[in-house]
Amino acid sequence: MLRAGCCGWCMGRSSYYRAFNAVELQDTFYDRPDPERLSKLRSEAPEGFAFTMKAWQAITHPLSSPTWRRSKWRPPAELADRYGNLRTTKENLEAWDVVAKAARALGAKVVVVQTSPGFGFSEENARQAREFFRTVASRDFVIGWEPRGTWRERPEEVLKVLGDIDGVIHVVDPFRASPVKEAAVTYFRLHGIGRGEVNYRYKYKEGDLRALCEKAREPAARGDTYVMFNNVYMKDDAQAFLGLCK
Repeated sequence: MLRAGCCGWCMGRSSYYRAFNAVELQDTFYDRPDPERLSKLRSEAPEGFAFTMKAWQAITHPLSSPTWRRSKWRPPAELADRYGNLRTTKENLEAWDVVAKAARALGAKVVVVQTSPGFGFSEENARQAREFFRTVASRDFVIGWEPRGTWRERPEEVLKVLGDIDGVIHVVDPFRASPVKEAAVTYFRLHGIGRGEVNYRYKYKEGDLRALCEKAREPAARGDTYVMFNNVYMKDDAQAFLGLCK
């Protein structure tokens, strides 16, 4: 089944529910997610609507990351080396428990774990990532890893990390990479076409969207396929994409 939408609410929620069949929540990345609020959000959505969410940055991003400036809470400085970068420390796994509880309250289908560009490929980071995903893999929801930085140049190393871990998939921008392993769920995040990992100001052309339809067609026939736009023009682009892929 094809599911498409935006990374974040790009319009009022009632209008969004009519336009799309999935959303990826972003506020769950910047601040500790609140299960009670997410449960209420789940209850207001129409039947069949799919929620996904971005995992809390406490798990993925060191306290030196500029993304922490938007957070209402941050760990004490003396615990800085206990959080982020997929560590399997007591503190980081407790942070993951918060995410997992929130995901269950939301009924999230996928939790996107986006690591920072600074957490690029190295033997140590690969070992750390594999240990983390083996520890937290869940039957309640799919975990989608979106590695940034130098991992894109080393897909074979991404495969070594994820290899035989059930319930953990490779999240990609399909104009930049392909998932390293086939799974029942496919997850695309669209960051704009151009140099580098992101080009948020890019507006997708009709030819781009038709090509994207083709990229999504086979996995959508196999299982749930999420096409989530994360650019300035995400509302218009996601609606145009759905119009072309009917």
